[in-house]
Amino acid sequence: MNAVLSVTPRRPIRELPDELVSQIAAGEVVERPASVVRELVDNALDAGASQITVRLAGGGVRATVVEDDGAGIPADELPLALKRHATSKIASLAELESVATMGFRGEALAAIASVADVSITSRTAGAAHALRLDARGGELQPAARGIGTTVEVRELFFNTPARRKFLKSDATELAHALDAVRRHALARPDVGFAVWHEGRLVAQWRAVVAPLLDDAATQRLGDVLGADFMAASRALAVQRGPLALSGRVGRPEAARSRADQQYLFVNGRFVRDRLVAHAIRAAYDDQLHGSRQPAYALFLQIAPELVDVNVHPTKIEVRFRDGRAVHGAVQAALQDALAITRAAEPVAAMPWPAAPLPERTAPMWQPALGLVEAREPSPAWPRTASASAAPAGGEAGLATWAALRPAAPMPVTPEPAAWPLGRAIAQVGGVYVLAENAQGLVIVDMHAAHERIVYERLKAAQAGAGRMPAQPLLVPVSLAATPAEVATAEAEAEALLELGLDVAPLSAATLAVRSRPAALPDADLAELTRSVLAELQAVGSSRLVQRSRDALLATMACHGAVRANRRLTVEEMNALLRDMEATERADQCNHGRPTWRQVTMKDLDALFLRGR
Repeated sequence: MNAVLSVTPRRPIRELPDELVSQIAAGEVVERPASVVRELVDNALDAGASQITVRLAGGGVRATVVEDDGAGIPADELPLALKRHATSKIASLAELESVATMGFRGEALAAIASVADVSITSRTAGAAHALRLDARGGELQPAARGIGTTVEVRELFFNTPARRKFLKSDATELAHALDAVRRHALARPDVGFAVWHEGRLVAQWRAVVAPLLDDAATQRLGDVLGADFMAASRALAVQRGPLALSGRVGRPEAARSRADQQYLFVNGRFVRDRLVAHAIRAAYDDQLHGSRQPAYALFLQIAPELVDVNVHPTKIEVRFRDGRAVHGAVQAALQDALAITRAAEPVAAMPWPAAPLPERTAPMWQPALGLVEAREPSPAWPRTASASAAPAGGEAGLATWAALRPAAPMPVTPEPAAWPLGRAIAQVGGVYVLAENAQGLVIVDMHAAHERIVYERLKAAQAGAGRMPAQPLLVPVSLAATPAEVATAEAEAEALLELGLDVAPLSAATLAVRSRPAALPDADLAELTRSVLAELQAVGSSRLVQRSRDALLATMACHGAVRANRRLTVEEMNALLRDMEATERADQCNHGRPTWRQVTMKDLDALFLRGR
C-alpha cells in the first residue's frame, strides 16, 4: 500500500494576538503557584517591604495573595503594572547591565494575569485611600488598605486547563510555595515573612534586629534551617578580590542522601548555577561517600556588572563574566573551611589516670590483633612515617614515599587533657582503636584514618613534583573528534602533557594520542581522552590536573595504609591519634567514609539505663 503524504498548506506570517503572546510568555515565567509566589515576593522586596504575608488556598492554585508594607504604587502607574515589559527597575541598557533589584524584566504580572484572575490593591504614603485594579475589567475602584500593596491571584491556569493538569496535589504545591518563601527569608533577615494556608499559619520568620549584619544572617539561618543544620555546619566568610562569600557549609559527615538543603544566593538572589555548584562539589572531593549530597547556605556578593542575571525569564540562572575565576575562588574558600578536622578542636579537661603513659620509643605508630595493652613495639613492623609498605607507582612513587619519612622521632605532647581524640586504651578486632577523651569514648577505624594521613602527606610531597609519568605508545591511537574537542586539545596541550597524555590534531576531525599515563596501562585510551577533554572544557586545566593527580595519590595511599589485623601498641595508637589531630580533613578517609566516631558519656549511660 502506498502511503499518502498530506501536505499542510502554508500559512501567512502574521502578528500574534497580545493575549496569546502573554500566555506563551507565561509558560516560561509561571510554572506553578510557587512561581507566582516568587515573582510577587520579589516585587514586594523591591518596594522596600519590611513585612510580607503570603496567603494560599488549595496549595496556591485556588488563591495566592501577597501583602506587603512597601512604598505602594501611585494611582497613575497602577494600570501600567499589568502591561508587558512595563517596569520601574530599569530604563536603559546600562542599568540592565548593572541591575541590583530582584525584578527588572517587567513581564511577571502581565504573564500571571494572562493565566489567572489578578487584582492589585495599593496605596502610597501621600494617597488619601487605596485603589483596587482588576486585571480583567481594567477599572480602578477605591479600597481600604494601609500603605503598601496586595496582589491577589485566583484560579491559576483557569483558561489553560492543559497546564493545570500538570500541577501536583495541594500539599505538594504548598511545599514548593513554602520553599520559595524560605529562600527569600534566608536572603533577607531584615524582613519578616508569614505564610498562611487555608486560614492556618504554616510558617513565620520574624524580622531579625541585630547590630551586625552577620549576626542577623546567622540568626535567620538558624530560624529557617534549624538547629541541626547549624550544629552540623561551619561558618564561612571570605573576601577574594571583587567576590565576597559568606554563609555556612555542612560538614562532610552530615551529608544527606538528597540535595534538599543546598541554597546558593548571588547578590541576594537564589540561583541554580552549574559552575558554582561544580566548584562546591569539587571542594568536597575525597570527603563525601558515594552519592551523598552536602548541605550548605552560601551568599555570594559580586559587582553587578560582573554577573549577567538576564539569562532566563525566571531569573534563577546567571552567567559570570569570568566564570573560571569565580569557580576557583569558591572552591578554594570551601576547601579552606572544610580542611579543619573535628579531631583538631580542643576539648575540656577531665580527670586522667594517675599511671603515666609509656615512653615513646618508635618514630611512629605500628599496626595489632585483638584487644591489646601497652607493650614493646613489634620489631617486625617497619618504622616509617606513614605506612606498612611502599605504594604502587614505580620509581617516582618510591621516591615520593621516601620523602615522607621523618628525620627524627616525633615528640608526644605531655598534656593528655589537651588531646581532642584522647588517650588510647585498646584495640578491638585488629580494626578499631579505642580511646578515652573528655566526652567519653572515641572509636577510630585505623585503616581509614591512616589512609587519610598518608594521602595528605603524599599530596603535600607531590605539590611541586611536575608532570605525571607517561608511557609513550609505539603506535599512536587515532580517534574521531568534534571541532570543540580538537580546539580544546590544541589550547590545552600543556595540561594534557601534565596528565601524561600527548594529544595532537591529525585533521579537522581526528586526534592522535601518542602517550598514556603510566599509572593507567589498561584504560580505554580513546574514552579516557574524550572524558579529559570534556572536563578541560568544563572546569579548566588547573582543576583537572589537580584532580587527576589526587586520584592517583589516593590509590597509592590506600595501598600504603595499614591493613586490618595488624597489632598496635598503645603507644603507636596514641601516635596515630596525634597524627589525626594534625592532619587536614582527617574526619573522613579518601573515599568519604568516617575515620572516627564519638560516643559520649550520655550515650553510654543511656545504653545501661543509668539515672533511670
